[in-house]
Amino acid sequence: MCTAAIIMLTAEDLLDRLRTQGGRVTTARRLVVSALIGATSHVTAEDLAAAIQEHHPEVHLSTVYRTLDSLEKLGIVEHTHVGHGPAVYHVGVTHQHLVCEECGVMIDVPADLLEDVQELLRQQYGFELHVGHFALLGRCASHAQMRAVRI
Repeated sequence: MCTAAIIMLTAEDLLDRLRTQGGRVTTARRLVVSALIGATSHVTAEDLAAAIQEHHPEVHLSTVYRTLDSLEKLGIVEHTHVGHGPAVYHVGVTHQHLVCEECGVMIDVPADLLEDVQELLRQQYGFELHVGHFALLGRCASHAQMRAVRI
């Protein structure tokens, strides 16, 4: 479940950004971008490859990974590590992910939620935090409440 504001982007919007930044629009990139836009949640490279290969079996998983890497370098796609599983990919505004260790629900929250932490790390350690790269693990409201009842 994602609770961040939904920004309506089309595949053509993203491909235009790609062109503007000097990137080439290849068939693979078009297919990956379309699959990302069509996804109803954050997806793995394997999820994208499976969706694409339903209609284009010639597109290999390695092509999907290379395409995602290229799109990420251009700032069109971001990936996040959620727990012990594979990275998930998404388009849109940078945001932080909260993942319940009990049920796996993913909640998207605004990146500015961690501004105070970012500033503290910058001032005290000269460290620039990459918000959204790793999910914050914990328990969702219902599982935190269940745990409190058991204690």
